[in-house]
Amino acid sequence: MAYTEVTSKNWFQRLGESFTGIIAGIIIICAGTWLLWWNEERTFKTAGAIGEAEILAQEINNISTLDSSLNGQVIHATGRAETQEILRDPIFKISINAIKLQRDVEFYQWEEHEESETRKKLGGGEETITTYTYNKKWTSEPVDSQNFRDPSYKNSNKIIAKVEDADIWAKDVNFGAYKLPDFLIHSIGGEISFNITSFDARAAQNLLLVQGSKRGLIHTSGNTIYLGSNPANPEIGDVRISFKQILPADISIIAQISGNTFSQYKATNGYNFSRLEMGRVSMSDMFEHARTSNKIMSWILRLVGTLAIIMSLSIIFRPLSVAGDLIPFIGSIIGALTGFAAFLLGLAWSLIVIAVAWVRFRPLISGILIAIALGLIILSFMKSRKSESGGN
Repeated sequence: MAYTEVTSKNWFQRLGESFTGIIAGIIIICAGTWLLWWNEERTFKTAGAIGEAEILAQEINNISTLDSSLNGQVIHATGRAETQEILRDPIFKISINAIKLQRDVEFYQWEEHEESETRKKLGGGEETITTYTYNKKWTSEPVDSQNFRDPSYKNSNKIIAKVEDADIWAKDVNFGAYKLPDFLIHSIGGEISFNITSFDARAAQNLLLVQGSKRGLIHTSGNTIYLGSNPANPEIGDVRISFKQILPADISIIAQISGNTFSQYKATNGYNFSRLEMGRVSMSDMFEHARTSNKIMSWILRLVGTLAIIMSLSIIFRPLSVAGDLIPFIGSIIGALTGFAAFLLGLAWSLIVIAVAWVRFRPLISGILIAIALGLIILSFMKSRKSESGGN
């Protein structure tokens, strides 16, 4: 059953909060501006490091023996990542020969969800109706139900065992005659499930927090240890622990040889580069994938920074729409206009930051961006003047 709360704010409260929000808006603008600037430097220097490594990289076809003449060289090689190491889970004493042993823990919990609807009232007040609903779900962490809004669900969560996720990596992984360093080992993927053949049941019992008999509370199936009465009918507090492994596999790497192991290549611009991909991937494809990843990340961070600046300007302009809410439809009109202005100015500011960051790297493109940004600023002022003349 849903639980509903109704809260109200008068016009003076809303206006005060909107002015307080200006400080947060200024902080977000600074953070967004820094992110955009840093991202352009990161993108350019990462591309430079990739290009520099590509010029220097050599193809190594035989990794079965060490070649001292290659020490310090950037190389591309494909081969099998293998280990003889036995990995052991420290709690359940599960042992496997693998590159990685992964323990994933889930808890069966109540989760709170909320939906809000806000209505403006004549005189600038605001009424918010919030509806809380609850459902049972497997979660990656215990859910604190102490602050649930519905009293009937407050403090309803519990756990019958306290255990955490764990990643256990092999330290000794061979790549032909070479040893892989940790940063490359931890880049190996391809986790798969495996059937648990034996584990320490007494250790599992010691994890249980329940009072009285603990018989019948430990079950296994496939790659999962289940702590609870009935895996087919979970109850709040039940815990399930699943295990995965990474087995020896073919990999391709680009890195700098350092004795019998590898290090990241440090470019002249100070940025490091290395790459590992699963399977047998050509050197040209790996460098192309690296460039593509760099471009994707640059656009993601540009979008995040731009949205942060637009949002911050909306927060800074909010007192104008709140002031207009003395008559609700007037406040809505002002809110739409300020929202559009925040979008144009935020986009213009973002383009200017990006353009200035590019001045030292790509002068022609930065000039085009500055021209677009100035056009957006002029457009926003023209829209503002048009709305003012229309109002008169």
